[in-house]
Amino acid sequence: MNKEMIENLLIGNYCMVRTFSAGVFAGVLESLEGKEAVVSNARRIHYWEGAASLSQLAMEGTSNPEACRFPQPVDLVLLTEVIEITPITDKAKESIESVAIWKA
Repeated sequence: MNKEMIENLLIGNYCMVRTFSAGVFAGVLESLEGKEAVVSNARRIHYWEGAASLSQLAMEGTSNPEACRFPQPVDLVLLTEVIEITPITDKAKESIESVAIWKA
């Protein structure tokens, strides 16, 4: 698969975006240029339980939403040093969105 085909599968879709140092975000991938991604409706995945890995979280969601810590989404974020992007299934998106907004 070439770069254009991969971007076509990811751009505009709800994805898990992992960065080198800013953590992990779930949201709609608006653009991708090299290691920079713009994500809308982006929710930081601060801490999760109920999934063994981010891959499982992206595929199945969490089986323990009460224990997860996902702050409120931001309208838009520019993420640099992106190292992993995984499309999120509809089932997992529902699960992630069902987690109550975590506040300190």
